[in-house]
Amino acid sequence: MMAHLERRNCWTLAEATGQAGPWRFQHLLSRASWDDDQVRSEIRSWVSEHLNAGSRLRVFAVDETGDVKKGVSTVGVQRQYSGTAGRIENCQLAVHLALATGAGHAAVDVRLYLPRSWTDDPARCETAGVPERVRFRTKPELAGDMIEAALDAGVVADFAVGDEAYGINPDLRQRLEARRLPYVLAVSATTPGPAREGQDHRREGCRPHARYRLANPLGRERRQGPASV
Repeated sequence: MMAHLERRNCWTLAEATGQAGPWRFQHLLSRASWDDDQVRSEIRSWVSEHLNAGSRLRVFAVDETGDVKKGVSTVGVQRQYSGTAGRIENCQLAVHLALATGAGHAAVDVRLYLPRSWTDDPARCETAGVPERVRFRTKPELAGDMIEAALDAGVVADFAVGDEAYGINPDLRQRLEARRLPYVLAVSATTPGPAREGQDHRREGCRPHARYRLANPLGRERRQGPASV
């Protein structure tokens, strides 16, 4: 399902994998019974075993993706900003956790973001098959849940990275500090932080949301906000 295809559906996946028809994929998506927690656990173990071996730098990366949808029935769909589309769209958002090392990178967990427009509407959730136990969680909370689950499962990382959507959340930073996991998170130029006596707590001369180019620990550069470590 993560194949590099222009369009991914049961027919195109079947063709790409040399199958005569889409029936196996359709069965997996609509009729098969499987435990998503167990699948995530097995993926975490496999990725950790293959990417951590001999790697001296191991990084957790959190980010979200948006899938543009039509209609209002898809779980979690609403009009909201999608970084994938670069604008507000009727879409579904999910937060992903990846492990990156010198040997490569791979996703180790994903959590669907369920907006309040869904969690505050029990009838809508029941119709869509959302379990009653599911409660509203912000995207930084979902990121923290995934990182803690990975650490509890024995996945080793040297630090975590994320963009401004996660860096400005103090609760996420506190959760990482409680787990003694260093982090490099983008923040806005106006985000309060520690300051020396007599100095402004904000970076002087910076415009709000100014962007800076910081070295990527994997050897590439990308634009992000001032780092909070």
